[in-house]
Amino acid sequence: MKTGLVLEGGAFRTIFSSGACDGLLAGGILPDYCIGVSAGIAYGVSYLSGQSGRNLEILTRFANDKRYMGPRNMAKPGNHHCYFGLEFTYDTIPNQLIPFDYDAFAAYPGEVEAVVTNLDTGAAEYLPVPRYDDNFVLLQATCALPFLFPVYRINNKPYMDGGAADAIPYERAFARGCDRVLVIETRERGYWREPEKLQPLLERWYRKYPNFCDTMRRRADTYNACRARLFQLEREGRVMLISPKNTKGFSRTERDVEKIKALYQDGYDQTVARLDEIRRFFSGQE
Repeated sequence: MKTGLVLEGGAFRTIFSSGACDGLLAGGILPDYCIGVSAGIAYGVSYLSGQSGRNLEILTRFANDKRYMGPRNMAKPGNHHCYFGLEFTYDTIPNQLIPFDYDAFAAYPGEVEAVVTNLDTGAAEYLPVPRYDDNFVLLQATCALPFLFPVYRINNKPYMDGGAADAIPYERAFARGCDRVLVIETRERGYWREPEKLQPLLERWYRKYPNFCDTMRRRADTYNACRARLFQLEREGRVMLISPKNTKGFSRTERDVEKIKALYQDGYDQTVARLDEIRRFFSGQE
């Protein structure tokens, strides 16, 4: 029985999945395979390295720190017009301030993948997360939201946010041989994605990548259909879902520390309450 964990993205909303993952750690549960999108996997590696509470500490300490996030970073030399402070976020924090345990992550015996969107093709690609990349280049690329991040080139291919092409990659988990898949969402069950309001601007900004623009144009329909299929798989017993109770009023760049703590706690509490159910599901008893 091969088990899989899928982590949806959603920028700071993924603090919910961090709470859920810390709940899994409290129960001693690790899957055989983990895949995530955007901040889902950028935060998820702390779960796989066994560092409970690390993501919550990062957000509560730095959500209001201009070095971490803010418009000033877009004008900073060498920051590639990015809203987030790339050096501070992906170097200073993990390598100095709140150290990431590379050795523990390397010791995780399972498979770890991140989703990126190829701008040339507009399609999702699934890349293995390096265990000792102290610059987190792939994790930067999967988090690269349009307008707020630069385009990343990996193996000479242009990539950005994985959520554009495959926001909840449970089909990839099944393709990699998983029998049971736990999906941690970052939107409440009743959420319905609307078309991108900034689509006209996006098509001008990324006009050299027409396939990417087409993917973004279809993104809302793709996402809603993806969730409908996900709920069907849940009814069939092949997927188990953990979803936040409510994310309305929670910004993807939320600065309210109390809101951040509350969303984290929602994920943690829901998961801990369902640990026995998750164990039965992963063992094939449900």
